[in-house]
Amino acid sequence: MVIREEILHSVGAITRHYQPSEIIFNEGDIPKYYYQIASGEAKLNNYTDDGKEIIQTLLEEGQSIGESLLFLDKVYPISAVAITKCSVLRLPKSIFLDLIKLYPEISFNMNKTISQKLYFKLIMSQNLSSQNPMAKLKVLMDYLKSFQKEQSPYSFRIPLTRQQMASLTGLCVETAIRTIKMIERDKIVKIIDRKILY
Repeated sequence: MVIREEILHSVGAITRHYQPSEIIFNEGDIPKYYYQIASGEAKLNNYTDDGKEIIQTLLEEGQSIGESLLFLDKVYPISAVAITKCSVLRLPKSIFLDLIKLYPEISFNMNKTISQKLYFKLIMSQNLSSQNPMAKLKVLMDYLKSFQKEQSPYSFRIPLTRQQMASLTGLCVETAIRTIKMIERDKIVKIIDRKILY
C-alpha cells in the first residue's frame, strides 16, 4: 500500500470502478490524478507499430498507477488498462502533491515505490537486449522471486500467465511456452496444474 486508503478518502479521493479491458487512462493523456488500486489488477501497456502489445508493468491491489508522471509536465507514454474488475482510488494531482508535502512518510513510500519500478525497468531493459529466450524468462522469474523470503527451489508460484510473461520479455507467446517447457526439462521449474513453480 503506497498511501493508506483512509488517508486518501479523508482528502477527497473517489473510487472509480472498471471492468476488464476498460481504460483507466490513455497514452497521450495529461496526468491529472493520482491512482491507487483498491481491488483488482491492471496493466501499463502500449503497442508497437505492427500492433503487438508490450506490457510495461502489471499492477495489483495496493499499488499506484503512473504516479511518477505527476511530477513532470509530460503526457502519459503508456496506457493503463484494467485486467480484472478493478476499484481504483482517484485523487486530483494538486491535492496529491500537497499531501506528500505535508506527510514525509508518504513521500518516502512514494520514492521507494518509484525506485522499485525503476529497478524493474532497468532489469527488464537490459534483459530485452538478450537474444536468449531462456535468459529473458529466467531474469523475469528471478526478479519476481527476489521479493520472497523463501528462496528454495519450486517454492514460488509465478503469478503471471504465459502471455503476460511473453509480453513482459518481448517474446511471442509460442516462444515463451516452448522455452518454459525447456526450462522444466532442465529442472529449473516445475509445472503443476499449469502453474509454474520456481
